Amino acid sequence: MNLATAWASVDDRAAGDFWCTLEDRRPGLLPHRDAPLFFTALGRLLVGGDDPANRAALLMVLGRAYRHFDLLPHSTTIGDALLATVARHADPLWTPSLTLAGERALCRATHAVRHAAARVDDGPAWWHVQVIGHERPSPDIAILTVRPWRRLPYQPGQAVPVCTPRLPGHWRWLSPANAPRADGTVELHVRAVPAGTVSHRLVHEVRPGELLWLGPPGNTGLRLDVARATDLLLVAGGTGLAPLRALVEQVAAAPDGRRVTLVVGARTFTDLYDSIALDKLQCAHDWLTIVPAFSDDPCAEPAEQGDALTMALDHHQPDQEIYLCGPPAMLAGARPRLLALGIPAARLHLPVGFSR
Repeated sequence: MNLATAWASVDDRAAGDFWCTLEDRRPGLLPHRDAPLFFTALGRLLVGGDDPANRAALLMVLGRAYRHFDLLPHSTTIGDALLATVARHADPLWTPSLTLAGERALCRATHAVRHAAARVDDGPAWWHVQVIGHERPSPDIAILTVRPWRRLPYQPGQAVPVCTPRLPGHWRWLSPANAPRADGTVELHVRAVPAGTVSHRLVHEVRPGELLWLGPPGNTGLRLDVARATDLLLVAGGTGLAPLRALVEQVAAAPDGRRVTLVVGARTFTDLYDSIALDKLQCAHDWLTIVPAFSDDPCAEPAEQGDALTMALDHHQPDQEIYLCGPPAMLAGARPRLLALGIPAARLHLPVGFSR
């Protein structure tokens, strides 16, 4: 039995027991209400297995938690409490040899958290949010509207870690699809991918009224430089539309004379999941041009047939800043291709370090 199997066998009472164990050893170290979220995140980091982007989401959340609650001087106490709790609540097959594996994994996890805590800003580690809207514009995509209990400070183009109580300890990056609103609500676009456990639950199981957690916003390389009012060419594929639509809303909130062309890639017309919101934006702003690009729709107009990046190049102007966001297949090789066409690297903005 390995460490991941031992962690998977831990029962639902473990988080409360962890807090009691920690409280006995260091009273007042961690608020009771935050202990379950902290316990599941640290345990998930301990067992590993996440891809680099999802591990980065965990470390963002935990790094902020260690700073916010001043936990770094007490890392050993926290780690010992975690292992003791897992040993009590895991399947009896947990053995002394596995305990040694846990201590080694904990050492690696603690080192990673310390490094993350040194790189993150101060502030809350997570925001409780309530789902107030859940739309399904297509079978595998959901548009969630959430209301944080306290305002989430983010900028268009950033991404936030998201976790559902349906799958504790698993955090995944999503980009808000809107610029900050007066009511504080945030719109999230989610596609359920075959191996995406969190995305599957967000699309197919979560309902209005449920609670989620959002972690601290992280920069993805897609933030707008407001000091430079250059024209924009935005190229979106799938739910990669979300951060780019947020950039459009940012420009709309404070028009500065720049013109924006948004090329939205989809396989067919029915895959253009956010068409109503896009139509409203285009009707409201004469500086905005939206170009659909259908890669596999024989009914589309000839001018709308093709892949998003190729069609975007037909609309490229020398003075534009280019932002791209979409599935890996769309982004693979995009930068070398654009550089080979003579487009300066400084004008290219692709997501870095995050998966969709």
